[in-house]
Amino acid sequence: MSNSSANPQSDFPLPDIEALSHNMAKLVEETGRATAAFLKPLETGRAAPKTPTDISDMVRTLGLLAEQWISSPEKIVEAQMSLANGFIDLWASTFRRLQGEEVKPVASPRPGDKRFRSDDWQMNPVYDFLKQVYLITSHWADNLVEGADGLDDETRQKARFYMKQISSALSPTNFLATNPEVLRETIKENGANLVRGMRMLAEDITAGNGELKIRQTPPDAYKVGVDLATTPGKVVFRNELFELIQYSPATPQVLKRPVLLVPPWINKYYILDLTPEKSFIKWTVEQGATLFCISWVNPDASHADKDFEAYMREGLLQAVDAVLKTTGEKSLAAVGYCVGGTLLTMTQAFLESNGDKRIDSITLLTAQIDFTRAGDLKVFIDDNQLTRLEERMSENGYLEGIVMAGAFNALRPNDLIWPYIINVYLKGQSPFPFDLLHWNSDSTRMTCANHSYYLRKFYLENAFARGELKIGGHKLTPGQVTVPVYELATREDHIAPAESVFIGAKLLGGPVKFVLSGSGHIAGVVNPPVRGKYQYWTSDRPLYGDLEEWIASSTEHRGSWWPDWFGWLEAQSPERVPARDPAKGSLPPLAEAPGEYVLARS
Repeated sequence: MSNSSANPQSDFPLPDIEALSHNMAKLVEETGRATAAFLKPLETGRAAPKTPTDISDMVRTLGLLAEQWISSPEKIVEAQMSLANGFIDLWASTFRRLQGEEVKPVASPRPGDKRFRSDDWQMNPVYDFLKQVYLITSHWADNLVEGADGLDDETRQKARFYMKQISSALSPTNFLATNPEVLRETIKENGANLVRGMRMLAEDITAGNGELKIRQTPPDAYKVGVDLATTPGKVVFRNELFELIQYSPATPQVLKRPVLLVPPWINKYYILDLTPEKSFIKWTVEQGATLFCISWVNPDASHADKDFEAYMREGLLQAVDAVLKTTGEKSLAAVGYCVGGTLLTMTQAFLESNGDKRIDSITLLTAQIDFTRAGDLKVFIDDNQLTRLEERMSENGYLEGIVMAGAFNALRPNDLIWPYIINVYLKGQSPFPFDLLHWNSDSTRMTCANHSYYLRKFYLENAFARGELKIGGHKLTPGQVTVPVYELATREDHIAPAESVFIGAKLLGGPVKFVLSGSGHIAGVVNPPVRGKYQYWTSDRPLYGDLEEWIASSTEHRGSWWPDWFGWLEAQSPERVPARDPAKGSLPPLAEAPGEYVLARS
């Protein structure tokens, strides 16, 4: 490696002192506005939304980790020596580099880590040294978690998660003085970037009601119903919990059996109807489906008592009634995404336990049934944390959308938190318009009764998978679902891990076609065929063993899983009938798609 950048400041020009002073005065002013936005909820007597987890749980978890190491003095010495040796090697390597030798780095970022891509982190010896100090320390901290004997699985998972949050936050890329890109930009702009960043920070704290709502895309870049959720259709039914959209046909003939989409009530349904070229809804209609979609209400205090059973009876089951009434059919196929899929599976078990055959096929998209391996979201869910969360929700009757958004962002802090902190608030750059991130920031509230029930009965107790869930006096189990199931998992899913989805699929009582898609919870689902991205795996063999065994026996296919799914769906009920116009059905239209409920902002 070259020694050409031995002077770390050689490529940093001197700022314009007068302009810098002027901008620093502006920065102080904007800092005051940000502080005022942070304090406003306290001044008005309204508490700001709380973070998704409690700092006390992190302290307790890391305390348990420390106890395991303290109880073994030999291992403490070994760990200390490991860290010391890493630093000694780095000092020696840096000294040799300053003498003009080509040296290999002592510590390198892990694959996929994009934080240190700038040439400064490699070519500048000061920043390269700083980077490697950080990497040696963070890798050592990760090893502390993995090498601690005596930790139960739950505590180790929490310790792993909290250590990731701490090490991500302490990265030198996150600070003005230790990020060469930010420092160079600040000198180049005489601090104007910091002024813009602080202004946006104040705006985003205001938008979050006293808590930072990270700006991942320009707030006004898209408008629902104009740029997103534009597939033509009519709202044909509405009650307290949802609007039902029937989409206008795009083909002269359509499948006789209608299809009902059950999206998650966490975030909004238009993840399945983004821009037209990415819209799963538009594509499905173009294949010849009579398609309906539930658009859940963005609840407020009046919905506080709407629990999981209400979402089943007043939500999904009323939607089924409406679809069959307006089409004149006796059965339908249903598609559930994420928690919508969990609700659909439980509802199907309820229906089949009562001999009800109105749903004769279900598709589950990244939906968990068994929560044993539910991933890092379980970090936020234990009895103590749920009790505190329920106390918070009882104040308003709902959980603020920003809390769940914060939890999801925390699953991938180096992708969904810190790059925006750096680029927006330090570099002062407005983020690029991105439809997916606009949807991600368009968070929804959740009713106190429903969210509490869902977290306790599914995440904490795993009651459905254990056959201990009761609805309307009926004990429900996944094995009661005997209709054909298309089960999609995504390989890099941080919300519904593929392993967890696979375990749940094996509990179902009927024929299951398990499919694994490349990418994650969103991109692996919203993957239109025209883009030719990613891949998916299928297998004709019955589900057995673990996920890795299944993958080893599966066949990989390039591109989107959408055509495979529609072929599976059509093969079950291929009959077609003249296209159904939602304006001429037995349910008179109430509004144009996308309806009113989806427009309510949190």
